[in-house]
Amino acid sequence: MVKITKILCPMDFSGASKHSLAQAIMMARWHGATVTMIQVRPDGHPMEASERRRRVDELARLRSIPFPSSNIIFDTQTDDPAAGKKSDEPRNTGTSTTSTYASVSGGWQGVEQSAVAISETANLILIPGRLCENGKPVPLDRDDFKRFSQGLAGAGKTACQAAKSKNLDAMVEVSGTVSDACAACHEKYRDVPEGKERCI
Repeated sequence: MVKITKILCPMDFSGASKHSLAQAIMMARWHGATVTMIQVRPDGHPMEASERRRRVDELARLRSIPFPSSNIIFDTQTDDPAAGKKSDEPRNTGTSTTSTYASVSGGWQGVEQSAVAISETANLILIPGRLCENGKPVPLDRDDFKRFSQGLAGAGKTACQAAKSKNLDAMVEVSGTVSDACAACHEKYRDVPEGKERCI
């Protein structure tokens, strides 16, 4: 069997390419591989993505990568990754995130990969030209946003080391680190009073 270690996924943010990315991520989790997204366009030709699509893409990106990945890390506070088993049986509603992804990549490997995803999310949210849900540019020029992004990257790396140690006590502690890193940005840019636009 061929050992897959790297997957290159073209991305133009269309529905088809998002589906391809989801499949690439599933394959990567299964094989313990890394996924690299690439977008190529001719010089001088602007991207043909509408402003609305860019807003939706950024929101979808945050919901599809750091949300499930952080919850897999949080699950280690109550679920021992080493006790997980891959199963072909239908998943029951109400199960943990770890159980949901167990058929793709479970155990400590899945936790470690989720930590890497958290760390890499910091790089994704710093890519220029993206818009927040309210249509305003992601505040890349703000010092606090840069600091929050660096904190997220650091939390992901710390979580990865804890996952490699397979120490449940370490995972309980690092779950707090990841939660704090997420909350720092959420409190400023996401959790705003009703009626007020998110972002700055």
